[in-house]
Amino acid sequence: MRLEEFDYDLPERLIAQVPLDVRDQSRLLVVDPVEQSLHHRVFADIVDYLEPQDVLVLNDSRVLPARLFATKVDTGARAEILLLRPSGDDPQVWQALTRPAKRLRRGTRLRIGEERDGVEIEIVDTHEEGVRSVRFLTEEPVEQVADRLGQMPLPPYIHEDLQEKERYQTVYAKTTGSVAAPTAGLHFTTALLDRIRDKGVQICHVTLHVGLGTFRTVQVEHVESHRMHSEWYEVDERTAEIVNEARERGSRVVAVGTTALRTLESAGASGRLLAQRGETDIFIYPGYQFRIADALITNFHLPKSTLFMLVCAWLGTDFAKEVYRQAVEAEYRFFSFGDAMFIARRAHLDAPGDV
Repeated sequence: MRLEEFDYDLPERLIAQVPLDVRDQSRLLVVDPVEQSLHHRVFADIVDYLEPQDVLVLNDSRVLPARLFATKVDTGARAEILLLRPSGDDPQVWQALTRPAKRLRRGTRLRIGEERDGVEIEIVDTHEEGVRSVRFLTEEPVEQVADRLGQMPLPPYIHEDLQEKERYQTVYAKTTGSVAAPTAGLHFTTALLDRIRDKGVQICHVTLHVGLGTFRTVQVEHVESHRMHSEWYEVDERTAEIVNEARERGSRVVAVGTTALRTLESAGASGRLLAQRGETDIFIYPGYQFRIADALITNFHLPKSTLFMLVCAWLGTDFAKEVYRQAVEAEYRFFSFGDAMFIARRAHLDAPGDV
């Protein structure tokens, strides 16, 4: 398959720059891949499309305010650090992307923050694709430094300032480690989750820390040659038990976001979800056979991205592109702060009326 097969036209004005005032009032495009039909709703209506005894799987990863602005200690030149993940056994050493990359060589020292409350870091190693290892020259935990001095690492297509850090977190975010939000979950409110529970839907959590791959475009001509960056994930015993019991009784497993889906498929390669943790570089593109999830809640993804390829694997490339074409025509909001889709494989899509 050629990369060009996964392109589509998107007017720049449809790229959402800010979150809506109310999370669950974003639009929801409900997609029936069997009937190849579309229903236009608002996200709060997701309750109408979930069934008692469904299992809703959320990614509880929390975004680290990983974007740090620094100055070189010797010259005062400005630099930017994007923390990615811990590097090795030393908790004060992290992998990071740096700008300007070529000028930040091994041994370079930088200061983050002001003299009074800032910290120094040192470039201690260089890796492929512009990644560097940086050591924080302080006993203060790196996550605490980032919380205190960092900014949210918003994607490059967002040009507006984020007024509240928590709007780039899900309301159920728990385990810090992502450098980008699992954005399908941004639409949920605590009250909406309560309504979903009241309907008899079970809710459980997995963790996948969104990493470097979020910021990398596919560079190869043939998508089969693309290699994903690995990301850390965990499925606990309770989630594995809930999901496996649901599958045994014939209930649906609904993944909230591509990160939750990739976690389920990574830990469920045998057809049964295992409680485990580790690294995954799973790449889902057309031809992939899904083993665990029966439905997917997801945002609209970038052209030629691995996430759009995942949607194509679910819907078929031609139908996925037609869904996106109609979403553009209906002026849905795209990407991280945009609207959502509900895609079911075994759904009862009979909720009344469209909006």
